[in-house]
Formats: sequence, C-alpha cells, structure tokens
Amino acid sequence: MRLLLLAAGCLWLPSAALADPLTYSEALERATANAPSLKARAASTAGARSSATAADRLPDPTLDLGIRDFPVTGPHAGSFTGDDFTMTTIGFSQLFPNLAKRHARAERATAEIGMAEASELAERRSVRLETALAWIDLYYGERRLAQLDLLLASLDDLQKTVTARLASGSARPSQALEPEQLRAAIADRRAEMVAVIAQARARLAQYTGDPNPEVSGDPPDLTVDPDRLRAGIDSLPGMRVLDANIAGADADVRLARADKRPDWRVGVSYGRRAPAFGDLASVNVSVDLPLFAGRRQNPRVDASNSRAQGARFDREAGRRQLLASLEADLADHAMHHARLRNAREVLVPLAKRRAVLDRDSYAAGKLDLGTALLSTLALAEAEVEALNREADVARDAVRITITYGEERP
Repeated sequence: MRLLLLAAGCLWLPSAALADPLTYSEALERATANAPSLKARAASTAGARSSATAADRLPDPTLDLGIRDFPVTGPHAGSFTGDDFTMTTIGFSQLFPNLAKRHARAERATAEIGMAEASELAERRSVRLETALAWIDLYYGERRLAQLDLLLASLDDLQKTVTARLASGSARPSQALEPEQLRAAIADRRAEMVAVIAQARARLAQYTGDPNPEVSGDPPDLTVDPDRLRAGIDSLPGMRVLDANIAGADADVRLARADKRPDWRVGVSYGRRAPAFGDLASVNVSVDLPLFAGRRQNPRVDASNSRAQGARFDREAGRRQLLASLEADLADHAMHHARLRNAREVLVPLAKRRAVLDRDSYAAGKLDLGTALLSTLALAEAEVEALNREADVARDAVRITITYGEERP
C-alpha cells in the first residue's frame, strides 16, 4: 500500500508542477522546452547533419560475379571445361566521381544544414511569439473580466436607488429598465471576455503543455528600438532561411557544372578456367565522355542558374516585405501608445473628475443618486477601455521584439 501511495504521489508531482502559475519568462522557457514542433525541427536538423557526413564520400565499391565465354553451340556446347575461353570471374569495381562534383555535393549538404537550422530558429521564434501573445491575452483578459465584474456589482446599487425612487414617485417607470439594459450590455461584453480568456488559455496550453495554465507576475517591460530593429533585419531567421536557399541553389549550379567533367571507374577481376588452362586477371578503366554538353549538361546548368537567380530575387522580396511589415508594426505601436496615453492622461482622469463632481452634487442635493451612479459606471468603462489599450501596446511590443529582434523580459 505504501508503494502504491508513493507511486501515485510521483505521478501527481509533474501535473502539480505544471499547475503552478506561469510568469511571462517561465511560459516562454517551458514552451521552448516542450513544443513538439521545435523537437521536430531539431530532429530534421540532426538528420541534415548526419546526411552531410556522407555527402562527399566515394560510392560503395561493386562486387562483380559472372561466367564469361560459356559455349552454347559447337562441339563444347554446355561444357565449363572443354573451351579454354570459358571462365568464372570475380572482381571489384570502384566509381570515382570527379572532385568538383564531390565538393558540390558537400556544399549542397552544408546548405541543407543551414536551411534546417534556419527553419528551426524560425519555428523557435514562432513558438515564443505565440506563447507570449497567449500569455498577454490571458493576463489582460483576466484583468478586464475583473473590471466588468466590478461594473456588474455596481449595478446592484443603481437598481436599489431606482427602485426607491419609483416607490417615492420621483422617477419615471421607464427608468426601472435602465439598470437591466446596462446589465445585459455588460453581460454581452463579459461573455466575449470569458471566450477570449478560454481561447488564450487553450493557446498557452498548446505550447507549454500545461492543461490549465494560469499567469502570474507582471507583463514584460519591452522597449522597442526602431533603429536597432532595422539594422538587424538581415540576421532574422526568415532571412537566414532565404540565405540558405541561395546557398543551396548555388551548390546546385556547381553540381550541374561538375557533370561536364568526366567520372572514372576502375575495376579489377580474376577469371578461373579449367585446370588444363591458366587463370586470367583483368584491370579496366572507364571514363565518361560528356561530348554533347550543349544538349545535355548545359541546359541543366542554365536551369540551375535561373533557380539561383530566382532565389536571390526571393531574398530581396523577403527583405522588403520584412522591412514593410516592421514599419507597419511600428506605426501601429505608435498609434496604440498615443491611444493609451490619451486614455491615461485624458479620458480616465476626466471620467474620474466627473464621477467626483456628480457625487458632490448628489451630496449637495443638486443631483439624484442614479445619475451619480451612472457617472461611476462611466468611470469603470473608461478604466476597462484603458486596459484594452494597454493590452494593445503590450501585444505590439511582444510581436515586434520577438519577430524583428530579441525580447528582453
């Protein structure tokens, strides 16, 4: 029984550890360590490195077995020993591809390693980005849901006030519907926010492996440096993938050109004849003759050159696209910063001031309580909107720093 309890405890420990709330940095670390897509890319990179080991090696030798000059007609037909030309042979041959071809194959293998490594880096950055955005969405989703719950709670006081005013005859009957209308509108927003939280939690679980992740701590304070990001465009994983494609295309060009050089094959064989005749040994050398390069090798060289040129155009197009995307994201980030600053410095302070003035007017008997409570609701709405804008700024910063640079939480 003790062993069973101990085993059950050991099985419970990993799930308990995964249930701990995740800070921003912990979520990224766990996703980097656990994401299956990253493990798949790492396996592909390991496979490319393993394949490169044999890329420029000589092919395996060939074992040759046969019977030569076996008579099928004449007086010695069907006899292995009647004719002095008949022999059983055994030999070995070895192909020697030209050195340029072997070097080109090695360069191609190196390029494939570069492609695999760049693809792994790109996937790693993609996983970190999606994990970071999911963490941000969950963090701000929970904060916005808490604000909406405060709004719903404040409606109870408004309902009591309207009910009292109706009883005293100081309010119109239609005013009894106002709290319910506000409650229905807030309930819609709350349902949307619950869905946003569930979606963010599912995305975070996808990458971290935690079945029910929770967030803790504060979001990262990420500083966006446009000049540094622009200067680092060429070192991004996406550009490294395109650079590796160019290297692979250039290796294909050299491989196509190497076909214009002859390959060599050397073979040796030993022929055993009947005891009455002597055994024979042979050595032979074969050389390819690429005599018709204009119709065979040159078209392949031209095709490889065209693909290499296309790879360079793809790189330039990719670079321009990255720069354009960076500028667009920077513009959005500046706009969201301005909106957040407006909310913090203008909209929320104005709503707070109005709520205070309305409460003072109610205390002085110049305003009814229902109107004062509506001002309080407007303040809560302004604070929720400020959280929305803060979340937009945080998402921008995360996307920009991870996509175009390296985040520093």
